Amino acid sequence: MRPTVRIPGIRLLHSPGPTRVPDEVVNAMARQPTDLADARLPLLIAACESGMKALLQTERAEVFFYAANGHGGWEAVIANLVAPGAAVLVPGTGHFSDGWAEQVEAFGGVAVRTPYREGFPIDPAAVEAALRDDAAHRIGAVFVVHTDTASGTTCDLAAIRRAIDAAKHPALFVVDVVASLAAAPFAMDALGANVAIGASQKGLMVHPGLAFVAADERAMAVARANPTPRFYWDWQRRQSDMSYRKFCGTPPLAHMAGLEAALGLIATEGLANVQARHARLARAVHAAVACWGEGGALRLFTQMPAARSVSVTAIEVSPGIDPEALRTVARERFQVAVAGGLGPLSGRVFRIGHLGDMNEAMILGCLAGVEAAMRVQGIACGLGVDAAIAALVDTTG
Repeated sequence: MRPTVRIPGIRLLHSPGPTRVPDEVVNAMARQPTDLADARLPLLIAACESGMKALLQTERAEVFFYAANGHGGWEAVIANLVAPGAAVLVPGTGHFSDGWAEQVEAFGGVAVRTPYREGFPIDPAAVEAALRDDAAHRIGAVFVVHTDTASGTTCDLAAIRRAIDAAKHPALFVVDVVASLAAAPFAMDALGANVAIGASQKGLMVHPGLAFVAADERAMAVARANPTPRFYWDWQRRQSDMSYRKFCGTPPLAHMAGLEAALGLIATEGLANVQARHARLARAVHAAVACWGEGGALRLFTQMPAARSVSVTAIEVSPGIDPEALRTVARERFQVAVAGGLGPLSGRVFRIGHLGDMNEAMILGCLAGVEAAMRVQGIACGLGVDAAIAALVDTTG
């Protein structure tokens, strides 16, 4: 076996998930488990439930937790809301809307898609048109990905809510906040969302492996009427005061302990401050990429500035540049781990995550490592780190 050589210092993790886990969360997850009769267990679960409701800004939705990733959260929603042959509208936003639609179809549902335009967010007008065309109201829900992690593009949820209302359609509004929660503004009740889905490994700053779904009474009523066979994912089975039933078995204790710690960190910083910090760091990354692009070798993938995510930035490279080679140099020589392209963007983009437990020094270190890797690879680029510093010291932004 090849001997492992220790690299001094740390490797900066700048994928859009998994993200860096704060020490407080790591320590919480390292605690020994309790037995299921321990009086501390229901207190832990209750703290996570109330903390998630506060983060989602909902008083009317019930929160369910699953030992799963975000795809498991999707499956929980599909199993509860989509009967065989039932239709849902999945507006086109790229790789992850395609994936969600494919899961709907795998369950025997019908996924109605709107066109996707690369580099642009969901078109609310297309959503309204698709719902107006559904005069028989066969579409039971609109499944919207708030931030597409593959493209770094965030859609306007309020505009989509207005489109649903303008069409006078009764479809449920179901929102994937996997890549946006605790980074971008999201207020479930004020928005009029009926369901929200998320996962632990991004803005929630917990190890991968915990998904959640928040569902209001309208969504619960649809689930109760849905004849689809289900057990582990079933919301009704999980409506219980018993911790064992809430999780359809043994709770993922370490993840729940980590989530409690993470929610405490967010509450201590203040949600408005957390969101402002994400916006500030994103502006620095966007400024750096715009400067790098002056050499003509790369560009911001998302065309509309207002749609550029505060969680992750996708950077498209010109033909002839290998983003995977660039990632390898950044990771192995400069100890900065960034993400590659997914699906149709594979080999075309690399992605910088800037969400979760992140500050200015970490962002500047990441950008310096990527810029150094570009210089090693002979990629023409401007002084992006200087541009990022200028963005961070500009207090008018």
